[in-house]
Amino acid sequence: MTRADAQKFDVVVIGAGAAGMMCAIEAGKRGRRVLLLEKSRKCGQKILISGGGRCNFTNLFAGPEKFISENPHFCKSALRQYTQTDFIALVEKHDIAYHEKKLGQLFCDDSSNRIVAMLEKQCDQAGVTIWLESGAEDTKNTEEGFVTSVGRQTIYSQSLVIATGGLSIPKMGANDIAYRMAKAFGLPLTNPKAGLVPFTFAPEDKKRFADLTGVSADVEIRLGKTCFRENLLFTHRGLSGPAILQISSFWEPGDAVTIDFLPEVHLEKLLKEKRRSQPKIQVSSLLKEFLPTRLVSKLLVSLDNLPEIGNCSDKHIRNLVKLVKLVKIYPTGTEGYAKAEITVGGVSTAALHSKTMEAKDVKGLFFIGEAVDVTGFLGGYNFQWAWSSGYVAGQYV
Repeated sequence: MTRADAQKFDVVVIGAGAAGMMCAIEAGKRGRRVLLLEKSRKCGQKILISGGGRCNFTNLFAGPEKFISENPHFCKSALRQYTQTDFIALVEKHDIAYHEKKLGQLFCDDSSNRIVAMLEKQCDQAGVTIWLESGAEDTKNTEEGFVTSVGRQTIYSQSLVIATGGLSIPKMGANDIAYRMAKAFGLPLTNPKAGLVPFTFAPEDKKRFADLTGVSADVEIRLGKTCFRENLLFTHRGLSGPAILQISSFWEPGDAVTIDFLPEVHLEKLLKEKRRSQPKIQVSSLLKEFLPTRLVSKLLVSLDNLPEIGNCSDKHIRNLVKLVKLVKIYPTGTEGYAKAEITVGGVSTAALHSKTMEAKDVKGLFFIGEAVDVTGFLGGYNFQWAWSSGYVAGQYV
């Protein structure tokens, strides 16, 4: 089908990422004439770079409790209609080998290209028309339906799906088109911010933890009632690693995070036992059995001298425990959208039907994927939201 004779479609999907491709496939299966628009040269750009090029395409534990939203119940319908088991079955049907890395995270054995190729094949089989390097420049809602301008082309459609993602990773072409379109159609936004993103240190912490770049540790990190047990990595600007990325989606400026560098060790009990059994051992020597030497030195830097454990009072031991297991950090900020894996916030769920992803006040208008105020934890959850939200919209466009 050429552009010249492709002026009218049943459905126009803007954005050929994970959610957009899934929606286009499902709509095409229903016999709908679908045009999928992508401003880049390739479909699925974020899929291709995800998971270190191996695509963490879903998570075995992708339940609604793993998602952040102003309305925590909104994601339930879509996740129930199209589950991780459904997407795994699709992957297996296309003979894509995969493995569980940890914590339910599923990765391709081979390359992320396999997932994109699978989706492109599905689009082809469903009769979806794909225009690459074709960004939507303007769209209006008229009596005749939606009118979308693409270069010199004017496209008419009964349904319009916005699947252009959020603001994360601008070097991949991320922009605010979803938010601008939402505003143009009168839909409210939940304030977007960078999520799954490294923290930057305040000057005092940067000085305190200087020379630790590249040091990592298994930690438990807390912010209010939210807690994650993952790896932490010191960087030259602050903190990164899965633990930090996870908690960052909940963080607001001014918040402190509390880090336990020995989550598996009942340190007070251990120190008291060693005080009886090995009174001559240095506290630092004991901690170095569990943590990198440089990290121990930084954690204990406030102590004028490092005593033998036999000389430590109960009060001294409690203070030592705080220095290792209750480390408070006040980040000055994050590395921003340039380093963020996801955007938290987006088109308000209050304006959308959870069953269909259709705008409540604009018939035929749908928002899916990262554009919506539903954000998953690190580990394949955001891809599952893309598959699920794209799937349900595809049943109704």
